[in-house]
Amino acid sequence: MTLMSLRAPCTGLCLALACLPVLAQAPEIRREPYPPQAVGSAHTIRIIPETCAYLRGMFTTDPAVPYRYGASKTAGRCQPRARLVDPAKAMPSAAKGWILNDEVRIPQAGCPSRTAVIRIWRKPIDTKAPLDGRGQARIYLQDAKQQAQSGAVAKLPEYAAVLEMVGQGCGGAAG
Repeated sequence: MTLMSLRAPCTGLCLALACLPVLAQAPEIRREPYPPQAVGSAHTIRIIPETCAYLRGMFTTDPAVPYRYGASKTAGRCQPRARLVDPAKAMPSAAKGWILNDEVRIPQAGCPSRTAVIRIWRKPIDTKAPLDGRGQARIYLQDAKQQAQSGAVAKLPEYAAVLEMVGQGCGGAAG
């Protein structure tokens, strides 16, 4: 084999690898997969402090719904700075202005081929507040009260959590 015949496949491979970031959006937060979780054992997936909520999940024995997850409030006094929205309604994607914030991988204990993947998407908003004479963004109580009374409350950033099951279940059914 000559050097030239080895170079051609390498060039194609390098081009394919260079295109990967364009094809898949990397999450803002990078983490290792979680420790394997047992069926029926509820566990915290992630706390989203901006929404005053945390996501909890659990592997089930139901083949139709192998993993269930939902959100719970963190504390009654917490003031949310963002909303957690239904992913089925929001349909988050990079094309719609959403940013992949986090990807949590949770393997099922006793079934290493089954993994729950929760992708947490974030949709930022334009928070450009008008600047005063000193170049500072200020919010005045009277202005905020009038804005609230008129129903023109500022829009909040949004978060959505999307579940995907990957791998095969231990019963042999594809996930």
